[in-house]
This record gives sequence, C-alpha cells and structure tokens, in this order.
Amino acid sequence: MERVLSTYLYAEKPLTLGLLAEIAGAGIPAIELFCLPYHFDYRSQQKVRELGDWVGEHQLKVHALHSPMERDVLSGKRDSGMPISISDPERLRRLDAVDEVKRALEVDEHITFRFLIQHLDSGKPMADQRRFDAAFNSLEHLAIFAKQRDVVIALENTPGDLTSPSSLRQFIADTRLNDLKMCFDTGHAHMEDGIEASFETMRERVVTAHVHDNHGEKDEHQLPFEGTIDWDSALKTLASAPNELPIVLELKEQGATAPTLSQIAAVFDKIEKNLVRKK
Repeated sequence: MERVLSTYLYAEKPLTLGLLAEIAGAGIPAIELFCLPYHFDYRSQQKVRELGDWVGEHQLKVHALHSPMERDVLSGKRDSGMPISISDPERLRRLDAVDEVKRALEVDEHITFRFLIQHLDSGKPMADQRRFDAAFNSLEHLAIFAKQRDVVIALENTPGDLTSPSSLRQFIADTRLNDLKMCFDTGHAHMEDGIEASFETMRERVVTAHVHDNHGEKDEHQLPFEGTIDWDSALKTLASAPNELPIVLELKEQGATAPTLSQIAAVFDKIEKNLVRKK
C-alpha cells in the first residue's frame, strides 16, 4: 500500500524542513502538497527549489499537488481568501483561475509529482450549463498543459450537483477529455450518496484516494475510525479498484488539536492490514 500524507493537515503554518523531517521520521514515505501560498508558496521559484532540495534530503516522494483553491489567504487562516474556480462563468475570473493552476503545475520544473488534484468548482455548485462550459474551456487547456509535464489531472468528488461522482463522469464523457482521471474522496462521498455507490460511479477512472472520516454532515477531515464511516465496507470498496490506489490521508486540526504523526502511522498500519485482508 502506498502511504501518502497530505500537507493539508499543516495548512495554517509554513511547510518547513523541520516538518518534513518529522514526517519522514514517522516512516511516511510520500506527501501530497497543498497549494496555499502561506503554507507552500508554489508561486516562488526559490521556495519551490528549496522544498525540492528538502524533499530530496529526506527521501520523501511527492505523490501529488492539490491545486490552489483560494487566493489572498490571510496568514495562518484557511478558508479566508477569495475562491479560485476554473468553472467561473465570468471569463476574466476563469482565466485568472487557469493561470493560477498553471503556476502550480510549473512546480514540476523543480519537484516531480504524478497527479494534480483538481476541484471542478468551489462551494456546493448547482448543475449549470454555463459552469459546465467554463470548466470545459479551462480543462481543455489545462489537460494539455499538464500532459506536457507528464502530470495527470485528477478531478475530486466534492459536495454539490456539479461536482458529484455522476456529474464528473458525465463531464468527462461529454467533453471527451479522456486524459482526465479522478480522485475519490471518502469523506465527501460519506456526506453525499455514500462510499460504495459513489466509488462504483467513479471506479474506472480513479487513480488516487483522499481518505478521511466525518459524521456525515460536516467536512471534518478526521482520522479514519473516528467518525461514522463503516471502514470495513469502505476499505473493501477501495480494495476493489482495478489498480491498487495510493491512500492519501487528508486530515485537518480538530479545534486546537491535530492528529500526531504516531497516530497517523498507526492508522496507516490499520488501513493496510484491512486492505490486504479484504482483497
């Protein structure tokens, strides 16, 4: 099982050499970089080069980048900036969003990664032909830009009609953007149609998985086994994928506390044991 930790857990602080050393020291071999300038300044070539050196020093693999979702975020404050949406019907805002995603993809000049995790829209968007057309225009360009860099764009299921598993599948079918793949998010699926049904809809295009828990109402990003997801069933579902999926723990602080790396390592062990058993 490929173990990956998303740096979303640390998004309210700068990503430092010391933090990377702690992650590597906990036996976690790979990370997914969360693109938020205060946390990881993907816009700065110097910062990207420094991070590339640090990753190499600690023999950490960068599995993926999570595409930027906000701009002008206040220092240390997640969800405080203006949303970045590649589905914005307003042309100038959409083009600005595309340029921001391209800046993230250009990280590959100094750091190798396989996937760019992309939200089709922000918030909980309703199905809207204008937003569908805007997303097509954006991704038609971005898919080529990513392919030139040997990066695969993986669309993530999020709450909302436009971004549900069935809508994402229909979007790819209708646009024929066949280079696009999918990132299956357990927490988002649990809040909507359920993990088994959601995964079945996405199955053939899923290349990576965001794994976290909640209580079915809020996007809490808890450690697996701390919410109300039936993990016996969920892991059986994940293990049924056509190819073995990288397991990306995408967690966040709960109040003033955050999961420790020892807790995270223990959850990886538990997931791996159950994935093997369910295969």
